[in-house]
Amino acid sequence: MESKGKKILIADDEPDILEIIQYNLTKEGYEVATAKDGDEAIGKAKIVRPDLIILDIMMPKKNGVEVCEILRSQPSFKETLILLLTALSDEGSHVRGLETGADDYVTKPISPKVLISRVNALFRRVNKEPEGKVLKIENLSIDPAKFEVMVEGKDVTLAKKEFELLYLLASRPGRVFLRNEILNQVWGNEVIVGDRTIDVHIRKIRQKLGLDCITTVKGVGYKFNL
Repeated sequence: MESKGKKILIADDEPDILEIIQYNLTKEGYEVATAKDGDEAIGKAKIVRPDLIILDIMMPKKNGVEVCEILRSQPSFKETLILLLTALSDEGSHVRGLETGADDYVTKPISPKVLISRVNALFRRVNKEPEGKVLKIENLSIDPAKFEVMVEGKDVTLAKKEFELLYLLASRPGRVFLRNEILNQVWGNEVIVGDRTIDVHIRKIRQKLGLDCITTVKGVGYKFNL
């Protein structure tokens, strides 16, 4: 069961929404802590050490994207799941959230049942055992068992989804992976994300590796070449 022993921190400045989400996640078996603004969310995260943090984007003091960015900059929160909760429908806010390291986002209003489904899906994905062999391509090494990437002998830190996406593409150099294929294999059918999600993650991978190793096949998908 995904909820067993899992801790979730919810940060939202709307008391009614906070109460509803807390009630339903607690009922599902999760240990739930709450915060009402960005500063409190950061403080609570350091104390609680949650497995998942749900952040409302429009919060006082620090918004959800700012909190996400601050937490992701700290080594102890590199692997923590972060889900953004937003009433904003503009693509820009979603892209910025993903660029700062969020794993998923959901748009308000959302039913508790749907939110729980998304939370459970995130935990199922992160708990999936890594598969495959170590890939060594020229000066790049990718170890799925250790979630370790090295370029010219130096460690490169990738978020979990960035790692999974890189490993998928590098496992078949020169082969074009369709966008829908990437979404299904990396994010799964249970997590609903848009095409821009892939674009953001590809851009982050390129920046972190410092290598021109992923080629965009316009209107089709991506392929790995090194």
